[in-house]
Amino acid sequence: MRNLIGRIRAGFSLSYGQKLFLLATLPLVLAVAAIAVFVVSQSRQAAESEIAFLESELIAAKKAELRNYLSIARTAFINIYGRALPDDEAAKLEVTRILSAMLYGRDGYFYVYDYDGTNLVSPRRTEMIGRNWMDFTDQNGEQLIQRMIGIARTGGGYMTYDWAKPSTGKSERMVSYVVGLQDWQWAVGTGIFIDDVLATVATERAAVETRVQQTFLYIGAITLAALLLVFTSGLFINIRERRLADAKLKKLTQRVFDAQEEERGRVARELHDGISQILVGVRYVLDNARRRLVRGDHDGAAPPLDKGIEALGTAISEVRRISRDLRPGVLDDLGLGPALKALTDDFRDRTNIETEFNTVVFRNRLDQEAKIALYRIAQEALTNIERHSGATSVSMDLRGHRDGATMRIADNGRGLPDEQNRSGLGLRNMQERIEQLDGTLRILSTRGPQSGTVIEVRIPLTHMLSPGDDANTKQKVKT
Repeated sequence: MRNLIGRIRAGFSLSYGQKLFLLATLPLVLAVAAIAVFVVSQSRQAAESEIAFLESELIAAKKAELRNYLSIARTAFINIYGRALPDDEAAKLEVTRILSAMLYGRDGYFYVYDYDGTNLVSPRRTEMIGRNWMDFTDQNGEQLIQRMIGIARTGGGYMTYDWAKPSTGKSERMVSYVVGLQDWQWAVGTGIFIDDVLATVATERAAVETRVQQTFLYIGAITLAALLLVFTSGLFINIRERRLADAKLKKLTQRVFDAQEEERGRVARELHDGISQILVGVRYVLDNARRRLVRGDHDGAAPPLDKGIEALGTAISEVRRISRDLRPGVLDDLGLGPALKALTDDFRDRTNIETEFNTVVFRNRLDQEAKIALYRIAQEALTNIERHSGATSVSMDLRGHRDGATMRIADNGRGLPDEQNRSGLGLRNMQERIEQLDGTLRILSTRGPQSGTVIEVRIPLTHMLSPGDDANTKQKVKT
């Protein structure tokens, strides 16, 4: 089970490039999604407001049309109604004939109900005439005729309901205007179907949804294009950076090989020019002493033997010097300060250049990487001074402070040319060593009467160990 979970986690683990791409694109996707939601919400609100306004305007136009129709009808029968008594059946019959004949459009007509609910006029649906519809309810359970009569009793007004459309027989939405003839106890009205209004509103809503979908598609296309651009740019930058990294790695590898070969050549030259010649000399004096002993000249064999012993002592000193240059034991045994002191003393004795070394006791100790780096940088700097500077005095200062540690090496030599300051192999090695520790290397060089070079190295506080941390290490070293 654990193996299965481990495989699943490994399958979902992301590479550095994938994490970088996700980090770059996730805010973009979230921002675009938020913008899309906001834009769509605002668009729908604005569209709904416009559609509601359009619907209200269309229905208002329908209502105004109804009032006009009813005004025309009143004009047609008002003289008859005005002269008739409440029980004038002849006048009532005449008015019903007039209203029954007033048809307009395919579905427009006038209807009349008395206050008891009996239908008196319905030219489009004659089967309703003469029947009482007081208890009639529509498909929504609403008692339409009672509601209509209630409006007529109050003088008149509009009502909206579902009614069968004469031309199709289907139930559609309808707006009616009803007035009351109070002397005759009649509710007279006419209605207009607003299915065209509803169809227009539905068309507008469909158009809004189409625009919203198109907006989503546009935003999605733009987002996809942006993601592709980010991906392509990231891929291009990644390939370019990888090529540059490969080139730098090859260059660095070649420099490492060159440095190794240079170090091997230096050791070989020192072995050949120093120890090898000394040992050849020792062999010669020993051979000379042997021949004298064979001849019986015991007194004459002593001086060659003394000279050979002295030469062997010199060879031993050279071996120790070479070993110290390769890996100074004093650095591991006594710490960085004594190792640098021994390095400067040896430099002074070997080159006759006046050399001064100063240091103070560190509050905290440097870790092993920082010690080795500072020692190698000092070693490289002294080598450059010996070979190129022509200096007569050198000073080295090592101090610890609250921000880390600083080593400063100064000479009064001829200074560094600009091109060497930029591309010298030794200085590049110093720079790379200090970059591995996240430190800084600063080189100040002047030429002229006040010429000289100052190399300042700073080690960050992260490479300073507390006494407790250092005491727990297996290899105890001192600064």
